[in-house]
Amino acid sequence: MVIESSQNKIIKLVKALQTKKEREKQGLFVAEGARFVSEVAEECQFFLLSESFAATADVAQYEKKAPVYLAKDALFDTVTETEHTQGVLAVVKQPKVSLEEVIGQAAQPGFFVLAEAMQDPGNLGTLIRTAAACGVQGVFLTKGTVDVYNPKVLRSTMGAIFHVPVVQHVSAKEAISLLQQAGIAVYAAHLKGEGFPYDLPLQKGCCFAIGNEANGLQEETAALCNALVKIPMPGQAESLNASVAAAVLMYEVVRQRI
Repeated sequence: MVIESSQNKIIKLVKALQTKKEREKQGLFVAEGARFVSEVAEECQFFLLSESFAATADVAQYEKKAPVYLAKDALFDTVTETEHTQGVLAVVKQPKVSLEEVIGQAAQPGFFVLAEAMQDPGNLGTLIRTAAACGVQGVFLTKGTVDVYNPKVLRSTMGAIFHVPVVQHVSAKEAISLLQQAGIAVYAAHLKGEGFPYDLPLQKGCCFAIGNEANGLQEETAALCNALVKIPMPGQAESLNASVAAAVLMYEVVRQRI
């Protein structure tokens, strides 16, 4: 049966999940696009396919994972966040993990990123995608950071959200304390840093703290870290984009550990 009514409960749920409030209430989020949806595993609650997409797709591959619903193309277009929809989305359960679990379950020597009040969805999504590529074992987001399940963030992760644990609404003070208790050194990305990342012992457990795009890390957060580190900029720029800075730092860990 093909859904034709906007009052259908499946359609109403997907529409509702466009808001952060409803995503938090339901504990669900929407993944859009064939590539992104292909990364979904057991967390998937159901798939919604447009009629035209279903006509050419291997629907059986979706049915193996979760229930599949079809909708008229025009109706499907009303629940998608993307301008040029591919005709497939999944409603997925938000994983619930704590700071303690992520830190405690990580294999030695440990590799984490803490993002403080990052506001730009593209920056956060890119950071998460890079973290997954680098083998980061947990990304911690402080209160005030953009919702990780914001559609723009999700699209920027390119499916990496399913490959690295992300903990939202953390206290920077608590996160840093727990990391240090576990023997993980926390390094603040900071323009006042006295050393470069290339001089740090990153083969040991480490976490980089990345600040807000406009203001950097709060001074009280930076003061809790083991050291302040800066990225050399011999050119004319005063600072780097937050996700670019995070990438430079994460790949230095990769370089030292290869």
